[in-house]
Amino acid sequence: MRSMNLLPLGILLQLLTFFEAASFLGGSTSVLAARQQQCRLQPRGDQAILQPPINHGVTSTNPPTSPPTATSGGSSSSSKPTSGIISPSPTPFNYGTDKIRGVNLGGWLVLEPWITPSVFESTGNDNIIDEFTLGQLLDEETAMTILKNHWDTWITEDDFKAIKAAGLNHVRIPIGYWSVPLTSSDTSQSTSPSPYIPGAWTYLLRALTWARTHSLHVILDLHGAPGSQNGYDNSGQRTGNPVWGSTPDNIARTVDTVRYLAENLVASGDGADGVVGVVELLNEAAGFRGGDWASAVRGFWEDGYDAVRQGAGGGVKVMIGDAFLGVQSWTNFLTAPRAQGVMMDFHEYQIFSDLELDRSFDEHIDFACSYHSSLSSYASSNLWTVVGEWSNAVTDCARWLNGRGVGSRWDATWFPPQSRFHGSCANFTGSMDGFSADYKAFLRKYWEVQVEVGENVQGWVFWTWKAENADEWSYQKGLEGGWIPQDPTNRMYPNLCS
Repeated sequence: MRSMNLLPLGILLQLLTFFEAASFLGGSTSVLAARQQQCRLQPRGDQAILQPPINHGVTSTNPPTSPPTATSGGSSSSSKPTSGIISPSPTPFNYGTDKIRGVNLGGWLVLEPWITPSVFESTGNDNIIDEFTLGQLLDEETAMTILKNHWDTWITEDDFKAIKAAGLNHVRIPIGYWSVPLTSSDTSQSTSPSPYIPGAWTYLLRALTWARTHSLHVILDLHGAPGSQNGYDNSGQRTGNPVWGSTPDNIARTVDTVRYLAENLVASGDGADGVVGVVELLNEAAGFRGGDWASAVRGFWEDGYDAVRQGAGGGVKVMIGDAFLGVQSWTNFLTAPRAQGVMMDFHEYQIFSDLELDRSFDEHIDFACSYHSSLSSYASSNLWTVVGEWSNAVTDCARWLNGRGVGSRWDATWFPPQSRFHGSCANFTGSMDGFSADYKAFLRKYWEVQVEVGENVQGWVFWTWKAENADEWSYQKGLEGGWIPQDPTNRMYPNLCS
């Protein structure tokens, strides 16, 4: 075990802010009992190392108290696009009864370098590390050409057909705030998307049409907020200084954004009959950054819930996340009578720390099973719970998974000399042509155990549908390679957690 004085300053600061949040919530801080669930990013070389937060998952804590919140802008009826209204889906989904079985459309309307490295390589500029810097460092015409080609080709209607054919019933669609066409009549805050390049809205509307055509329900996921809600490139901006949670104007703009989404993209009347069955208020908000952030997240969940209800009525479900604080941190939060139709989004990854990477294949299976009863207990007495992100990966070897230009912990190329070598990345990632039969057999078993955990609550959504150079992360390639069954109810290894 490395002594604490060998940790770089950036990691120490992240650990200190996590412990501050945990203390503020009254929760346990046992590192040995912890696991890390945040998936992806690290900062550029001129920034402090961002260590993904430790999330206990099942700590017994109370949610933070709400901070004073900024006044949010008014209703957005005047700017409602006529093309945005989606007619009701033919078959309503019975949330809480039927299991959500879905897949994320990652890297499409919010770029992530590891999912589509070719997009970033096409810029010819190594300093372009996220969608923020793509808009900042390229001229608008060049950036729009790159983005439009990507939006047109990465996800098409054929993907929706294949997702339906795979027995799935939901797609989770990430969207950034900069792509939502707010006007001054929708918010009292800034409406500028700069430096982001807007244009994805049209493709979101197209995706909703495809979903309805192919009888797929949609979890509409606000994946990036102004100021960045976590500092990771999946928020749009990779930065060591995210400011969303400390800037009331940014929070207020985000509330107005989810209200706009509810008013314009959820069917009128009973939202459960619409193609958008769930509005997710915000992805992976960084409650671990300290007590002020944890309180800001809590206040935003409440205000965002109210905004969706104002914009779309009571039929559509509203999804929140655990903010890396563990689901039990949200005990008795947004439950009846204060709220109804709220769901918890729980993310489960086991690859972003040495502790997790040390696990054997069987230990990864056993650890996944540890959520079988704990999530079920929370869901039965608090909020319906969905495992909204998880994957088959057991290493962080996928190129640029930790950020463009950043290596992997697994092979000790992640900020050496702080990294510890676990093994070669060869044949753990990339093309499945290099995957051994034993590895593929494990991928099938690992897929099944995580599905079992999701099916023990209200469902699951795999991350992600496709990736250019990381087949272990791709549902599409898993189907092709045979470690994901065409029928998601098929089991080769039943009752793994029994």
